[in-house]
Formats: sequence, C-alpha cells, structure tokens
Amino acid sequence: MYEKLTPPTTGDRVTFKNGEPIVPDNPIIPFIRGDGTGVDIWPASQKAIDAAVKAAYGDKRKISWFKIYAGDEACEKYGTYQYLPEDTNKAIAEYGIAIKGPLTTPIGGGIRSLNVALRQIHDLYACVRPCKYYPGTPSPHKHPEQLDVIVYRENTEDIYLGIEWRAGTEICEKLIDILNNQLIPQTPEHGKKQIRLDSGIGIKPISKTNSQRLVRRAIKHALRLPKAKQMVTLVHKGNIMKYTEGAFRDWGYELATTEFRKECVTERESWILSNKEKNPDLSIEENARQIDPGYDSLTEEKRAVVCEEVKQVLHDIWETHGDRKWKEKIMVNDRIADSIFQQVQTRPDEYSILATMNLNGDYLSDAAAAIVGGLGMGPGANIGDQCAIFEATHGTAPKHAGLDRINPGSVILSGVMMLEYMGWQEAADLIKKGIGGAISNREVTYDLARLMEPPVEKPLKCSEFADAIIKHFDD
Repeated sequence: MYEKLTPPTTGDRVTFKNGEPIVPDNPIIPFIRGDGTGVDIWPASQKAIDAAVKAAYGDKRKISWFKIYAGDEACEKYGTYQYLPEDTNKAIAEYGIAIKGPLTTPIGGGIRSLNVALRQIHDLYACVRPCKYYPGTPSPHKHPEQLDVIVYRENTEDIYLGIEWRAGTEICEKLIDILNNQLIPQTPEHGKKQIRLDSGIGIKPISKTNSQRLVRRAIKHALRLPKAKQMVTLVHKGNIMKYTEGAFRDWGYELATTEFRKECVTERESWILSNKEKNPDLSIEENARQIDPGYDSLTEEKRAVVCEEVKQVLHDIWETHGDRKWKEKIMVNDRIADSIFQQVQTRPDEYSILATMNLNGDYLSDAAAAIVGGLGMGPGANIGDQCAIFEATHGTAPKHAGLDRINPGSVILSGVMMLEYMGWQEAADLIKKGIGGAISNREVTYDLARLMEPPVEKPLKCSEFADAIIKHFDD
C-alpha cells in the first residue's frame, strides 16, 4: 500500500461517525517530526505525551506512533521536491488523527505552503487555536490570566482560496475593463467606483456551506464548556464587506437560530427577552426603541422592521427562552474584526469562542497567543469531519535546530488538544498540570527564561523541559 512506509504491527485505526472520532484504546497515530527544530521538539513532545497516557491509564491505553514524512525530511527519503509524498496523505487519511512539528515553506516544487496543502487535501476546515494562560509565563500584559479563548478559524476559503492576477498582465487588464465598464455600472450600490488600471486583482470567496460548518463545530464545542463559558462570537468586517464578511455573520446567526434553536440565543434576542422580563407590560414599540438606540431617527418603514423583529422573537421563543431561561443557553453574538482586537486585550474575560473567517482568524489567533506567552506556547489543530491534524503554530527556526534549546510547548500543548479530541481527558489534564507546575517553578526553556523577572539564569534544555513537565504530574 505504501511506497516507503511501514505501519506499526500493533494498534488500530481511528474511525469517524457523524464527524466525531471513535478512538480505540491502542490507536495508531501518524506523526511528522518537522523541519528545523522539529528534530528537538518532537522527541520531547512524544516523551511527555506517552508519559501522561501511561500515568493516566497504566497499560489500558497506549499510542502506537507511526512515522510519516513531509518537508525537508521527506525530500531526503523520497527525492528532490517531494515535500508532501502520497504515502503521507494516504497514512493521514487511513488513520484519521495525526500530529506534526513545524514545516518549512518549500522553495520550488509547486506547493505554496505544506500546512495549507494538508488542510485543503484533507478538508480540515476548522483551524482551532486555544489561547490560555499558564501562571508564571512572562507576558506583556498586566492580567494575561483573564484571557481564555478558543479561535475557530475557517481553513479552506477566504485568502486560502484566494485567486489573484498580477497587475499589468493581460488577464488582469481584461478583468479590470470588465469590472469598470460592465459589472460595476450595473450595480447601483457601487456608485461610480473605478479600479485603477495599475491594480492587481484578487478575490476571496466565502460560502454559506463552509461558513456554517465552521460555526456548527464552534457551537458544538461551546456545548462542552462550563455554562459561564458558553459563548460564540462571530468575528467579521461586515460593516464594509457585506456580501462576504457580512454574509459569514448572517449565516452564522441563521445556523444558531435554526439547527441549534433550543441551545442558543442571540445577543439581540436576549435584549428583547430581558426587556420584557423587566417590564411585562412593555409595548412592542418601546421594546424596539430600547434595543435600537437610533430608533426614533429611523424612517417609518425601518421602525416597522425593528418592531416586527421584536414581535417575532417574542412569538417564537418566549416560551422556551423567556423568564430568564435564555441565561442557560449558548450566547451567540458578533463583533467587528478591528474591535475584537482591542477587546481581547481590554475585556478578555468577556469572550470564549471566536468564530472567524480565514484572514481575521490568522491575525487574531497570533495576537491572542502573544498575550499568554507567544507562539512557543500556542497549540493548534486542523479538524475536519473525517480527519484531524494537530500541529505546532510556530516556524522551523533552523538556526536553533539540533541545539536542544527550543521550547517544545507548542507541540506538547497540541498533543493536549489531540488527547482531548480523542476523549483522553485525564492524560490531557496531567500535561496541563505539568506545564503549569514547571512554569510556576521557573523551570523553563530560554525563550521564557529571558523574559521572566528576574531572568532565569540557567534555562532548561528542550529535553529537560519535557522531564520537568512529567515531574510535575504529581504536584
């Protein structure tokens, strides 16, 4: 079946039902070591994961690791420019769950990004990035402990499906001509806009199908959280890009209020319900005035629309969500993209799960990671309905490769996400406990050591950090 791979002789495949994994007690899990510092990070990560599984379950559960190849290491085994061999994709598809270290961006070979290629090939539409603070981790913020969010970033569209044409090329000039002289004039809302002739052109598709499957997974995750954290925020720039970013928001609300009607309430619905709870005799018009501060300045037609919204909400969900029952539901709200960037810093405890399109989520997840310790402590997962890959979120840092000094936290915490995804929560909790204990005890690698106050004089090696994590399982 494989050209150059030999699967383990013991262990079983992970299978999927309705998009969720069915995990045996001895799963075969493919791993990609990673380029650059992957040579240091992966052994430390595997050691910590195996130790946690052993400590949590004894001999009842065990991972059978299956080495597969991507990046520079794949080229060494399969030949020049073979950055992503067919063997690797077959193994990931067959065994369902994989984990990997950082991969280099290929020069030549026809692949723009190995990470993007893996996501698209296996339809891993949800990029999941939790950002949680471990006490003692150096941070530029006064209260990083207030941030505990999970970014659900759409992984297949927007700029990942972006199609571009370079300025000055024949096809680009044709597109500009068609847009300027045919399409834009036929759409009155665009007014007299014109695209400069020396422009490059790019499109960013956003579909209802892919938007809603991402939001669906985000809501399902929220259902597993404590009540106080059951919130999903739709992040968008819909005030400007109404038919892509705004549509993402609208489709998210549509899904929440149809498929998850019993479990969800929107922020605006909660205002309407709360107003009636405070004053049972409140008129429809006065309720409308309270949820829309600009109500009195609206045209009569627009005021009628707001009143109809209030009337419809009370008719549809007062029995199921009224009398404060909405407080037990998942809150679904939305925020403008630029606003959420400052709010995760100034009011971080108000947010839980952030559902975003691709580009917004890329920026937002890195910005949130910076608050809680940087990408060295940032785990990541790419999840689809038939497959999941867990990964480091940082680069390969080749100048540090082989020096046993880099922080393995990103891959180890990605391993925590993998264990949680598998339903092995006890093992995941041990690693989180071990990382928290090591950091609190100032047993850290150089990247964290130099930022602590006072700086740690003798930082741990990469391999030693794994040992420190394991040591603190018993704290």
